[in-house]
Amino acid sequence: MNKQWTIIFALLFTLIVAIFAVINVRAVEVDYLFGTAEWPLILVILGSVLMGALIVFSAGIFQVMKLKREIKILRKENRSAAELTADSDGKKTAAPPEEMLEEKKGSE
Repeated sequence: MNKQWTIIFALLFTLIVAIFAVINVRAVEVDYLFGTAEWPLILVILGSVLMGALIVFSAGIFQVMKLKREIKILRKENRSAAELTADSDGKKTAAPPEEMLEEKKGSE
Protein backbone atom coordinates (compact mmCIF):
# COMPACT_ATOMS: atom_id res chain seq x y z
CA MET A 1 0.00 0.00 0.00
CA ASN A 2 2.90 2.32 0.73
CA LYS A 3 4.17 2.01 -2.86
CA GLN A 4 0.74 2.92 -4.18
CA TRP A 5 0.71 6.13 -2.15
CA THR A 6 4.18 6.98 -3.42
CA ILE A 7 3.04 6.50 -7.02
CA ILE A 8 -0.11 8.56 -6.42
CA PHE A 9 1.88 11.43 -4.89
CA ALA A 10 4.44 11.28 -7.72
CA LEU A 11 1.70 11.44 -10.35
CA LEU A 12 -0.02 14.29 -8.52
CA PHE A 13 3.25 16.22 -8.27
CA THR A 14 3.94 15.61 -11.97
CA LEU A 15 0.47 16.83 -12.89
CA ILE A 16 0.86 20.01 -10.81
CA VAL A 17 4.27 20.75 -12.35
CA ALA A 18 2.94 20.12 -15.87
CA ILE A 19 -0.06 22.43 -15.36
CA PHE A 20 2.16 25.11 -13.84
CA ALA A 21 4.62 24.79 -16.72
CA VAL A 22 1.94 24.94 -19.45
CA ILE A 23 0.46 28.10 -17.92
CA ASN A 24 3.89 29.81 -18.02
CA VAL A 25 4.96 29.64 -21.67
CA ARG A 26 6.53 33.06 -22.20
CA ALA A 27 10.26 33.43 -22.84
CA VAL A 28 12.49 34.39 -19.92
CA GLU A 29 16.12 35.40 -19.73
CA VAL A 30 18.38 32.88 -18.00
CA ASP A 31 21.75 34.08 -16.71
CA TYR A 32 24.69 31.67 -16.79
CA LEU A 33 28.21 32.18 -15.52
CA PHE A 34 29.39 32.63 -19.12
CA GLY A 35 26.44 34.55 -20.60
CA THR A 36 22.68 34.77 -20.93
CA ALA A 37 20.04 33.09 -23.06
CA GLU A 38 16.29 33.32 -23.61
CA TRP A 39 14.37 30.12 -22.90
CA PRO A 40 10.67 29.35 -22.67
CA LEU A 41 9.67 29.34 -19.02
CA ILE A 42 8.21 25.84 -19.43
CA LEU A 43 11.69 24.47 -20.23
CA VAL A 44 13.25 26.33 -17.30
CA ILE A 45 10.63 24.93 -14.90
CA LEU A 46 10.87 21.36 -16.21
CA GLY A 47 14.67 21.51 -16.30
CA SER A 48 14.75 22.73 -12.71
CA VAL A 49 12.41 19.94 -11.59
CA LEU A 50 14.50 17.33 -13.39
CA MET A 51 17.73 18.67 -11.88
CA GLY A 52 16.16 18.61 -8.42
CA ALA A 53 15.00 15.03 -8.95
CA LEU A 54 18.49 14.05 -10.10
CA ILE A 55 20.04 15.58 -6.98
CA VAL A 56 17.55 13.81 -4.68
CA PHE A 57 18.11 10.51 -6.53
CA SER A 58 21.89 10.86 -6.21
CA ALA A 59 21.63 11.58 -2.49
CA GLY A 60 19.33 8.57 -2.07
CA ILE A 61 21.74 6.26 -3.90
CA PHE A 62 24.59 7.51 -1.71
CA GLN A 63 22.54 6.78 1.42
CA VAL A 64 21.62 3.27 0.20
CA MET A 65 25.28 2.47 -0.52
CA LYS A 66 26.27 3.72 2.93
CA LEU A 67 23.59 1.57 4.61
CA LYS A 68 24.57 -1.52 2.60
CA ARG A 69 28.18 -1.07 3.69
CA GLU A 70 27.06 -0.75 7.31
CA ILE A 71 24.90 -3.90 7.02
CA LYS A 72 27.87 -5.81 5.61
CA ILE A 73 30.07 -4.73 8.53
CA LEU A 74 27.40 -5.59 11.10
CA ARG A 75 26.81 -9.03 9.56
CA LYS A 76 30.53 -9.71 9.70
CA GLU A 77 30.63 -8.64 13.37
CA ASN A 78 27.58 -10.80 14.14
CA ARG A 79 29.14 -13.80 12.42
CA SER A 80 32.40 -13.43 14.35
CA ALA A 81 30.50 -12.95 17.63
CA ALA A 82 28.49 -16.11 16.91
CA GLU A 83 31.70 -18.02 16.21
CA LEU A 84 33.25 -16.78 19.46
CA THR A 85 30.15 -17.78 21.39
CA ALA A 86 30.14 -21.19 19.71
CA ASP A 87 33.83 -21.68 20.51
CA SER A 88 33.43 -20.72 24.18
CA ASP A 89 30.26 -22.74 24.81
CA GLY A 90 31.09 -25.66 22.58
CA LYS A 91 27.81 -25.21 20.76
CA LYS A 92 26.21 -22.70 18.43
CA THR A 93 23.94 -20.25 20.26
CA ALA A 94 23.39 -17.47 17.73
CA ALA A 95 22.42 -17.94 14.11
CA PRO A 96 24.21 -15.86 11.48
CA PRO A 97 21.98 -13.30 9.71
CA GLU A 98 21.76 -15.39 6.53
CA GLU A 99 20.23 -18.32 8.43
CA MET A 100 17.81 -16.01 10.22
CA LEU A 101 16.70 -14.54 6.89
CA GLU A 102 16.18 -18.00 5.38
CA GLU A 103 14.07 -19.03 8.38
CA LYS A 104 11.97 -15.87 8.06
CA LYS A 105 11.43 -16.40 4.31
CA GLY A 106 10.42 -20.01 4.94
CA SER A 107 7.77 -19.00 7.47
CA GLU A 108 6.07 -16.49 5.13
